[in-house]
Amino acid sequence: MKRMTVPPTLEPGATAPDRIRNFCIIAHIDHGKSTLADRMLQLTEVVDARQMRAQYLDRMDIERERGITIKSQAVRMPWRVREGGQQGEQIILNMIDTPGHVDFTYEVSRSLAACEGAVLLVDAAQGIEAQTLANLYLALENDLHVIPVLNKIDLPAAQPEKYAEELAHLIGCAPEECLRVSGKTGEGVPHLLDEIVRQFPPPVGDPAAPARAMIFDSVYDVYRGVVTYVRVIDGRIEARDRIKMMSTGAVHELLEIGVISPEPIKSKALGVGEVGYLMTGVKDVRQSRVGDTVTINTRPAATALGGYKDPKPMVYSGLYPIDGSEYPNLRDALDRLKLNDAALHYEPETSAALGFGFRCGFLGLLHLEIMRERLEREFNLDLISTAPNVVYRVVMEDGVEHVVTNPSEFPTGKVAEVFEPVVRATVLTPNDYVGAIMDLCQGRRGSLLGMDGLPVHRPGRTAVHAGARRDHL
Repeated sequence: MKRMTVPPTLEPGATAPDRIRNFCIIAHIDHGKSTLADRMLQLTEVVDARQMRAQYLDRMDIERERGITIKSQAVRMPWRVREGGQQGEQIILNMIDTPGHVDFTYEVSRSLAACEGAVLLVDAAQGIEAQTLANLYLALENDLHVIPVLNKIDLPAAQPEKYAEELAHLIGCAPEECLRVSGKTGEGVPHLLDEIVRQFPPPVGDPAAPARAMIFDSVYDVYRGVVTYVRVIDGRIEARDRIKMMSTGAVHELLEIGVISPEPIKSKALGVGEVGYLMTGVKDVRQSRVGDTVTINTRPAATALGGYKDPKPMVYSGLYPIDGSEYPNLRDALDRLKLNDAALHYEPETSAALGFGFRCGFLGLLHLEIMRERLEREFNLDLISTAPNVVYRVVMEDGVEHVVTNPSEFPTGKVAEVFEPVVRATVLTPNDYVGAIMDLCQGRRGSLLGMDGLPVHRPGRTAVHAGARRDHL
């Protein structure tokens, strides 16, 4: 008698971990991450052809207007392997499309912690750029398997052979191992999805252990309250469970649980390795903190997961409402925006000229600009922002130190020394530009620490080591 084989189920909560691949797409800004994600959505048929639009996962108006990704987006996609030893197998791909600009690096770092692999995308017409290296180092720090991919091979200016060699030397693989795709035409994307299944390891966890899920993102919905996005590490979370936040001890009843594919789809449970969302109806945004561990109240886990490294603000600016009565609204808006962007830091501040407001810390000037625009658009606030500044350390003659974040805080009395933040940077440049870069650094109060030639496989390039002076003002 012929034995019948039961096909594996791919329903949320019932998908075996070996049928799951969690990965993210990382790249320099404008190297085609969102376009490649569009082709993946089309190939896996999770988006109807009539509803498809360019940069589908960029949901905010400001993202579509500026053509940049600000928020990382997670999506669950079914895929049937087309070639290789696993041909015909059905796999669940959990993909996270990440921002490319350095000001949103914290979004990338949180996404990497929810994955086992990363697709490193490089524009075949532009080659390796600054954020390519920064994101690669982030992926390597998280012990992720990296697949190098050259995008935009359909462009007339594309030089895939040249940049494949550079990318191979950077990662330590053979040039032919760098995949070539076109996010615009879809060429090479099915092969990339097959390679993701083949190369990336499946998630590892104990399905019998007490449930532990890492919160990697959250948003605020006016009607449904806080929506929390989690990656399940151990155990299983089912609908109507009472969940517990391990950092605060707060207990909530689950109203809904599900996955994003790419619209929310309600499900009965989430198992090991799965990525999804939780809704509790809680309106207090402080109850859901990015990096916290979620467990089940009736069978709680003994130890929390590692969490995330807190981001360090690089630029500070004061935000004040034009109408002083809007101060409580600004406070609530910042609370909700921090839920959506954990890299935002703020604390109350008072100005003699502007009244009550908040001193906010940002990862860069673009981050500042985007956050202010979001506050004005999404919460209908009219704001005044002070000039961006950094933190200074003031040492008095009696040895007392003051941390100055605002000119009004500068201490009176005899000042011995004033210190400002410094950076030590290595600039990789073709030899033709060494002189111009040295002039630029010296014009910005930098001092040259040394120059080195790169190895033979990167001829004609020089590494300039520069350090900004720590001035005594």
